[in-house]
Amino acid sequence: MAKKPYDSKIGDGGETQQIARTGSEVLTTNHGAPVSDNQNSLRAGARGPTLLEDFILREKIFHFDHERIPERIVHARGSTAHGYFECTDAIPDLSRASLFAKKGKKTPVFVRFSTVAGGAGSVDTPRDVRGFATKFYTDEGNWDLVGNNIPVFFIQDALKFPDLVHSVKMEADKGYPQAASAHDTFWDFVSLMPETLHTVIWAMSDRAIPRSYRMMQGFGVHTFKLVDAEGGERFVKFHWRPKLGVQSLVWDESAKLQGADNDYHRRDLNEAIAAGDFPEWELGIQVFDQKLADSLPYDVLDATKIIPEEVVPLRIIGRMVLDRNPDNHFAENEQAAFLPSNVVPGIDFSDDPLLQGRLFSYLDTQKSRLGTTNFHQIPINAPKCPYANMMRDGMMQTQVPKGRANYEPNSLDQAGEAPGPRASDQGFTTAPQQVEGQKLRIRSETFGDHYSQPRMFWRSQTDSEQAHIASAFVFELSKVGLEHVRLRVLSHLRNIDEALAQRVADGLAMTLPKAAVPFRDPVDLDPSEALSIQKNWNATLQARKVGILFAEGSDKAAIDQLRTQIEAAGGTAFTIAPKVGGVNLKGGKMAADGQLAGSPSVLFDAVALILSADQAEKLSRDAAALGFVMDAYAHLKAIGHDKGAQALLDRAGIESDDGVGTLGALPDLAIRRYWDREPNIRDLA
Repeated sequence: MAKKPYDSKIGDGGETQQIARTGSEVLTTNHGAPVSDNQNSLRAGARGPTLLEDFILREKIFHFDHERIPERIVHARGSTAHGYFECTDAIPDLSRASLFAKKGKKTPVFVRFSTVAGGAGSVDTPRDVRGFATKFYTDEGNWDLVGNNIPVFFIQDALKFPDLVHSVKMEADKGYPQAASAHDTFWDFVSLMPETLHTVIWAMSDRAIPRSYRMMQGFGVHTFKLVDAEGGERFVKFHWRPKLGVQSLVWDESAKLQGADNDYHRRDLNEAIAAGDFPEWELGIQVFDQKLADSLPYDVLDATKIIPEEVVPLRIIGRMVLDRNPDNHFAENEQAAFLPSNVVPGIDFSDDPLLQGRLFSYLDTQKSRLGTTNFHQIPINAPKCPYANMMRDGMMQTQVPKGRANYEPNSLDQAGEAPGPRASDQGFTTAPQQVEGQKLRIRSETFGDHYSQPRMFWRSQTDSEQAHIASAFVFELSKVGLEHVRLRVLSHLRNIDEALAQRVADGLAMTLPKAAVPFRDPVDLDPSEALSIQKNWNATLQARKVGILFAEGSDKAAIDQLRTQIEAAGGTAFTIAPKVGGVNLKGGKMAADGQLAGSPSVLFDAVALILSADQAEKLSRDAAALGFVMDAYAHLKAIGHDKGAQALLDRAGIESDDGVGTLGALPDLAIRRYWDREPNIRDLA
């Protein structure tokens, strides 16, 4: 029985009063006064004017009018979760950071995943870089590792960041496209800034259309430093590696998901945690010294470059588990403030010029978004260890500092007053570094090779992945109306790989221009197996979802048996029928989890068809059913079916291959996608 919004209460004079309730709590104003009526404004008579005296109305409307804060300029659409980090391999010899000091030590974390280009109301699955930001609430203060799912960035110097973002955002004159890079201004910028090409080729790969946040790598992007207790320092790069492996969508599937479920990634993360399937990542580090850095044919301070794992292997030092969903999207997601400048003793910055600019920018933007220098007092941002300083006042100061002295040093404690916070011998100290040189607006020539690493990435991919990259370039550049921009991009692609450039040119029906003149001649780097998704595919049904289509007369025992097999393998079964309320089956009656028109196959990793012959014949004339089967096949997914479903398969033009089989074989088939199918069903560049 639904709770009543009001409970009756007899007043002192015998009259009946109404006490408004929110759940089990009494509804009050922001200042604690109980609200008697939350349905009607204060009026002069039943049909008279509303009175200015109504402070409850004014407070409620005032708060509503100011509920929206400025959204993030980039990374506006985010999804979050709480969890913990556990050290699995202590590294006190490398870093004095307390969270890495002892095996088994756990540190609370808060993670925010995001798209970059779109606004807060955009969709989850466009082709885009994904943010991967982690806030560690350590016992020495907060450490924010603010990275992406791509290990490099578009630009080398923070001075160019406003230009990059202006180019990829909605065009200034039209206000569109939203959450898309396939337009003139972005590619104009790319064509004039070849340093963008390494990130661009990653963005044209399947890395930019992840299947799930749970199946996505994360990278700190920059080179940082680890500092030990004696002040010794080493360079480090941070990697998050998902336990479920890396998996991506295919492009057509990604586009259709934008219509099927705008919240696909957000829903997937929330539902997995709610079901107890806690997402997990390993934290890996690449540690190296100045000698190795000097031996490389690229600069480790250049954020457009990676160090292949074959050169510096990953060392796994911990794991992160996300086990709790946020209680409130605004309070925790929208008000979360991540700052690359939040580090703890034992972690320090390198001279990466992009990182150096971020150290300034993020602190500044939080004041703009959250309206106060006291944003660190918002619960989601506040450290969980004790903290104190001489900062005072400011908008929305929620703490009540005591004592007369708000400066340090002070001697008022000699008069019996408590001493204020003082510097700690164990506090953060910057690693000493010799610095010399003239003040110049200049970039090191070691940053000048813009083609070698994109070439390495291209040559590390499978044939299928290369086809996806080339096709993505064709799609994006086909949306560019300026021919000279398309030609300029092609001139750069020739320096990456001649075959890639020719495939893209053929896809655009354009003649290849001369190759761009490089600042530094590219070199051939060894391919890296770690850069390919398909070569590292995690063949498992764990955390995958299988859609089971049934209808009147289907075999209930077969549905139940398949569900049991899927769940035993770690997957989730989701049943679909033309009607959801209850369907008469062979062996009983069953309600479906979803209705056919609202549960397209793009929502699932594999599908099953359990149908009687007459229902299959009927569904073969239903566009939703045909689309369900055809999309699953086109998106390279496994299809399991019984004999009765053959008419639907025939009408959809489904040809038998390694990924189309019996119901009993489906759990084994569903652990992968069938890339060999792709050349037969779509034209790729």
